[in-house]
Amino acid sequence: MPSRKPIVVLENLTKSYPMGEVTVEALKGISIEFSEGDFISVAGPSGSGKTTMMNIVGLIDKPSGGSLTLGGKKTGALSRRELTRMRREFIGFVFQSFNLLPVLTVFENVELPLLIGGPGLSRTERKTRVEYFLEEVGLADRRNHRPPELSGGQQQRAAIARAMVTKPKLVIADEPTANLDSANGERILELMKKVNQEESTTFLFSTHDPDIWNMADHILFLRDGEVESERKASSLEGAPVPSGTAPLPKGKKQ
Repeated sequence: MPSRKPIVVLENLTKSYPMGEVTVEALKGISIEFSEGDFISVAGPSGSGKTTMMNIVGLIDKPSGGSLTLGGKKTGALSRRELTRMRREFIGFVFQSFNLLPVLTVFENVELPLLIGGPGLSRTERKTRVEYFLEEVGLADRRNHRPPELSGGQQQRAAIARAMVTKPKLVIADEPTANLDSANGERILELMKKVNQEESTTFLFSTHDPDIWNMADHILFLRDGEVESERKASSLEGAPVPSGTAPLPKGKKQ
């Protein structure tokens, strides 16, 4: 099997926030590498640096020190326009707050990334792609509804469809199953794993969901802005779990 290329490389990454006379160090020199097609779970208690790291990898925030390389490109050397283009074309986002546009229908929200810089698809190809993902997340019958008419779980599923519709190289997901019941949570994870395997899409999750931990082939534990431990597929079975972290359970949710 050919070796997979690195898709995310963090080298001595730091992030500090001045808070009056105090400086908070959110990240303290993280060095980590993820490969194309990895299915990654980032875990850790509140304040561990998970969100900060995800925002930097997603080009929403900039590090205070160190470097980030995405798809072989050092992001520190890119202009604001180049960063915006890379964020739009390379990354799909699933936010806890959904970030759906309330004036657009579900179909239009999911189609939007294809209209503002996605792959150059014809109108028919866009329609086919959007309908495929709406069907996969169980929202085909809600395609003409607007976000205020949906439940929180339905909005979450719409946001997940929107994140994957451009078939990005990297999907960054913040608690993607938090608003979903067990059945829909399992359905979404199966879809993500399918996209991961068929498209070699890399998934980076910030989550406390043990079902995602069970499916992950790479688990990173953060604490106080540092890597407490790293576990890869070959070492997951029987590996010790850091203090304060729930063990990986066996089987699926009922």
